[in-house]
Order: sequence, then C-alpha cells, then structure tokens
Amino acid sequence: MADKASILSRVRVELGDFGTDFRDVFLGTGELDAYDLSAINTANVTVRARVGNVSTPLVAGQDYTLDSRAGRILLRGSYAPLADGTELIVEGAGGGMFADADLEQLLTEAFLQHTNGRTTRTRYRDEHGFIRFRDEAVTLDTLPPVEGLPVALLVVINALWVLSTDAAGDVDVDTPDGTHVNRQQRYEQLIHQLGLVQDRYDDLCRQLGVGLSRIEMFDLRRVSRTTGRLVPIFKAQEYDDHSLPTRKIPSVDSREEDDSGVPSVAYWGWW
Repeated sequence: MADKASILSRVRVELGDFGTDFRDVFLGTGELDAYDLSAINTANVTVRARVGNVSTPLVAGQDYTLDSRAGRILLRGSYAPLADGTELIVEGAGGGMFADADLEQLLTEAFLQHTNGRTTRTRYRDEHGFIRFRDEAVTLDTLPPVEGLPVALLVVINALWVLSTDAAGDVDVDTPDGTHVNRQQRYEQLIHQLGLVQDRYDDLCRQLGVGLSRIEMFDLRRVSRTTGRLVPIFKAQEYDDHSLPTRKIPSVDSREEDDSGVPSVAYWGWW
C-alpha cells in the first residue's frame, strides 16, 4: 500500500520545499504582546516563558494564539504584554512554501483525481458456498505502492499551479537609472516546470495504465429502432460469478434535450 507520509515527503523533495527547525527567544519590555517568528508555516510549536531559571510552558488558545501560516504569535491573558525581563522561548519546525495542512489538502484532491472511478475487486465465497465478487473504492491504504510516485507528481502539479497563480501578479520593474528587473521570469519558469512535470506524470500513467492519462475502453449505447430507447447493457462477469447482472448506465450527452416542458405523445414507450 502507499504511505501518506512517504508521498508527502516525496512531494517536498520534488518541490525542493524542506522545513527547518527554529528556536526564537524574545525578551519582554512590558509593551509588546505580538512577536514575529523567524519561520513561517510552522508546526509542532512549543512556547515557554522563562524568568531567571524558572520556565513555564504556555497553553495554546489560553496563553497565546499562533498564526502558523504567517509565523506570528500573539500573547493573551496574564502574558499580554510580555513582562519586562521575561523571556519568551518559541521552538518548532518551520516549513517552506507550503504548510503540512496545505500539502495534505492537495494530496486529497490529487488522490481523488488519480483514482477517479476506480475500484478493487475481491473474490470470496459466501455463507452458502457460492463464489461472489465485491467491488470497493480504492483508498490510500489499498493503492499499490508503484502508484505513490504518480500521485506525488500530481500533487506537485497542483502545487505548481498555486505558485504560478501567485507569480502571475508580478510585473517587471524599470527604474530611471536604466535597471530592469524581469519579475515575469519566475512565472515563466514555473509554467515551464509545470509542463515538464505534467509530461512526466502522463507518461507514467500511460505506462502503468492508471491515473488521469490512462487508456480506457467505453461501451457504446445502442438505440432501439422500434422504441427509440437506449438498449440496456450489463457489466461483464467472471464465469464463476453467480451474482445477479449489474446494470451499467454510461453518461449520455444531453445538449439537445428538449427543456420546453411540453409533454410528448407517448404510450408505454411506443411513439
């Protein structure tokens, strides 16, 4: 099975977005109750107030509020403002461009896209001795390990789209002394890299027969010449599958559908 932690770790490797540990020490002046940390997208943060050799851990939500995305801590209660001579010690892990929560959201979206419409079939014998088949939706626990890399690449693609959207607002800078700063170059490089990763993902999907770029086979719907209705089709079954046939209802284009609301003259399906 694929592992969520390993996929997210591979995503950070592909993006070059590594987190680092940080430790900030602030000295209170009796005036400030908000401090900017040296890291953004923080995680596993611990906060302590130290006076001399006595260190007191602070409780999140009660003694302070942390904006992990911006890397800013706001003291509350008896610690706001921070007393003169009191040290505020903040330790934790700082992320890079994306916080863990952001990557987990991108992973959820990428997984749903990659496994759209896929199921796993299990063969078993029921209590009456008959062979049955059970179809279940693919989950991260049942995803084959070989598909961990394609899913990670799809997360990287979605992450690059987010970064490119942010870079799209950058404009070139020209100064009176003739200096030119090409800020659009960052956007162009992101779009170029996005295309390379997209090609890599598509190539893996076609070779493995998985994901959004897999080659699929569909059933054509036949229309009865007598009734003008679609002829039903059923899902193919194994030779030892004694369960009832499963009806298949593929999507049908309805762009020419009559939405006037006027009923048609029909009797039991015969025109």
